[in-house]
Amino acid sequence: MGRVMVMLTAAAAVVACSVAAVMVRRRVKRRRKWRKVVGLLKDLEESFETPLGRLRQMVDAIAVEMQAGLVSEGGSKLKMLLTFVDALPNGSERGTYYALHLGGSYFRIIRVHLGGQISSLEVQDIERHSIPTSLLNSTSEVLFDFLASSLQKFIEKEGKESVSSQDVKRELAFTFSFPVKQTSLSSGVLIKWTKGFAISEMAGEDIAECLQGALDRRGLDIHVAALVNDTVGALSYGHYHDPDTIAAVVFGTGSNACYLERTDAIIKCQNPRTTSGSMVVNMEWGNFWSSRLPRTLYDIELDAESLNSNDMGFEKMIGGMYLGDIVRRVILRMSQESDIFGPISSILSTPFVLRTNSVSAMHEDDTSELHEVATILKHLGVPKVPLKVRKLVVKICDVVTRRAARLAAAGISGILKKVGRDGSGGEGRRRGDKQMMRRTVVAVEGGLYSNYKMFREYLDEALIDILGDDVARHVVIKAMEDGSSIGSALLLASSHSVRTISNI
Repeated sequence: MGRVMVMLTAAAAVVACSVAAVMVRRRVKRRRKWRKVVGLLKDLEESFETPLGRLRQMVDAIAVEMQAGLVSEGGSKLKMLLTFVDALPNGSERGTYYALHLGGSYFRIIRVHLGGQISSLEVQDIERHSIPTSLLNSTSEVLFDFLASSLQKFIEKEGKESVSSQDVKRELAFTFSFPVKQTSLSSGVLIKWTKGFAISEMAGEDIAECLQGALDRRGLDIHVAALVNDTVGALSYGHYHDPDTIAAVVFGTGSNACYLERTDAIIKCQNPRTTSGSMVVNMEWGNFWSSRLPRTLYDIELDAESLNSNDMGFEKMIGGMYLGDIVRRVILRMSQESDIFGPISSILSTPFVLRTNSVSAMHEDDTSELHEVATILKHLGVPKVPLKVRKLVVKICDVVTRRAARLAAAGISGILKKVGRDGSGGEGRRRGDKQMMRRTVVAVEGGLYSNYKMFREYLDEALIDILGDDVARHVVIKAMEDGSSIGSALLLASSHSVRTISNI
């Protein structure tokens, strides 16, 4: 009996040792895999780093590219498009006007009434709709018939006391969030589609005429009287409420900026006849490129698989359409090189399946167990991961978003440098000149800025880093909602009283 007990004890010891050895090997293996993931995270942080020196080099590069784009067509990656807007609304405008805004993810229709004073601006009606994905690759006729149909339904809902009951032709501003070479305030041809649109036969077509044709086919008595880039509309709305507004930036599905430039600095503009001495320039800054941009393997792969590869490099680092996919690519690579996320999900392998609003929700998840992160990962086919892996995902979101926000801040600072509002003196000004320290307002619109708190905070922080406290306190970033749509209607109203450019 004693021998049996000894043998059983020995066998149990052997089994225990074997189990312990297996557990140790598994633990060592898990630690090795985790160290590999930590190494990947460290590489990510280093490659996405935006030190102050690099940001300031970007500021200089943007200012140089802006100047080159003003000298000649094709002289810069920045198109620096003329807008035929040389005077911004001032509050004296009167009348009822409409605006239709085609953006990257949504379209809006509004009606505003102006009573001749800033306080009398009344947004009488507004509708927002998602853009059906089927339209992104449709035809021009299908796209504009859809917009005309939506506008018709909007008008049919107007009350009896509205302008619809009067014998007055409605005037419409078409806010168009894509690159257009304008030939007048009310006309311009499409340069190219961005933000996922791909309607090939429209390149070179007059955008206002396309919409006007669709309205005419429906028998609608509406005149497309202004064609306005969304950034220009935002600048118009910002300036209407605050005359210190000299630039506007949109951070939404894509990103772009415009600003007020002296006409004598626009060398490629032949004999501009303006009374104000300035003109709004649409930068189309999404196409900016510089060796100073911290481009990574994830950016290269995203670009290669996008509809517009080798194009819009800056936008693909800061635009809301792309940030989610960069985060997805990082998570996918970690899944491929480690099993911390479990088996590789086919959903996770799908481009653009992770939207930036989900990145925002994960990044700003303040629950102790990161429940929102767990929920979103489950939708990506990653059902169960421990808390430390969820924390890793939050860190990935932070690294990607921080880079985007700091690059965006460098873009804004580049504009301020070009117009002499960055404290460096600018064109024709000496350091210490009081004029360069004037209050400067930059209007900002778009869901990425307004809805993503961490993006907003990182951008504001980077502006202070780049400009310094003394200059930054003179710069105001003013967020707006629907400013580009309302501002386009304001520009249309303003153009009825003053037209200061006849041709360029």
